[in-house]
Amino acid sequence: MFQSFYPRQRAASAREIPYKALHRQGFRGVIFDIDNTLVPHDAPADQETEEFFCRLRELGYATCLLSNNKERRVAAFAGQVSSPYIFKAGKPSVKGYEKAMELMGTDRETTLFVGDQLFTDVWGANRAGIYSILVNPINPKEEIQIVLKRYPERLVLWFYERDRRKRQ
Repeated sequence: MFQSFYPRQRAASAREIPYKALHRQGFRGVIFDIDNTLVPHDAPADQETEEFFCRLRELGYATCLLSNNKERRVAAFAGQVSSPYIFKAGKPSVKGYEKAMELMGTDRETTLFVGDQLFTDVWGANRAGIYSILVNPINPKEEIQIVLKRYPERLVLWFYERDRRKRQ
């Protein structure tokens, strides 16, 4: 019923994803949402985040930031982590995901997407045919339109966890 919103994988945070193992499986690019996925809303990249992006490049990953936020916000963050970016991406539209793959030189089979929201991030990645990973939001303080989406997300995640347990 809700499978189009199901992530392929869940992780507590973007940093806890097994990138080495996924690279061995053939993944070469990672598209990231920014706010509440990598840092709290509107926060700059900290040293830990900059080092995280360096480690990803050392592993052989290309990266791209895909955000529905404005260019000023996204460009500043992208500069800090040295990553290409797409602002006002219109997620869950597939176009931004396709443009990100083009910028990274990857395709659907070699690209991961990491984000904190089901109805924009994960659904868009799934629609684009990309391996989606849902992470827990970093900070519970969010804009009202996101807070309102979290309620139906809980319902979808309940079904996701139920279905996942059945498959095990």
